[in-house]
Amino acid sequence: MIRHDSEIRDLFQRYCAPERRYMKLGGAVLRMPPEKYEPFVHALAADAKAVSDAELTILLEGSWRERRTAAWLAAVSRRDHFRERLGALLLESELCCAGGAYCLALASFGTARDADLLAAYLDRYLRRPDLAYDQPTAMGALAYTDSVLQGDRAGRLLQKGGLWSQWFQDAPHVRGDADISDYVGGIRRACAVVDECADA
Repeated sequence: MIRHDSEIRDLFQRYCAPERRYMKLGGAVLRMPPEKYEPFVHALAADAKAVSDAELTILLEGSWRERRTAAWLAAVSRRDHFRERLGALLLESELCCAGGAYCLALASFGTARDADLLAAYLDRYLRRPDLAYDQPTAMGALAYTDSVLQGDRAGRLLQKGGLWSQWFQDAPHVRGDADISDYVGGIRRACAVVDECADA
């Protein structure tokens, strides 16, 4: 159930609404010119330090805007104790536009458990070519996490005839080829932003 009460509205105004932050968390931040990027990163870093665990919990009960912002704030503040909640939200896929942020947060935490959560999502949703959810982002996040951990959880999904190629082939909304390098690159760049904010 999505919260719409005054408490979550207040948190939205504080953490999500300034300069429409929730719209910039993702690809937009990666394309910002330096004069906009620097203040954005500093403000995000400050809010990641200021937000409490209780506030993050409430934000994760909101709409996609609050959840996307909360996932980034958790990643920047290195609050990996939110991993199970983020993994559960990713698996539920209740709302659009937030799954990529969950994938980013899990990739930024970068442990074997995070990789397991990403793999669980892919095991479920790569079997659903009718759904255009966050499969490409999750695949990029898992492959990126594998590269950090020197693991191979993505290998069975990526092998010839595996779930990834089957989903890519059968999904009517997907164009291009099944190469995941762009998705891995996007996660890598977003994790670099998270690291920069965390170090600010």
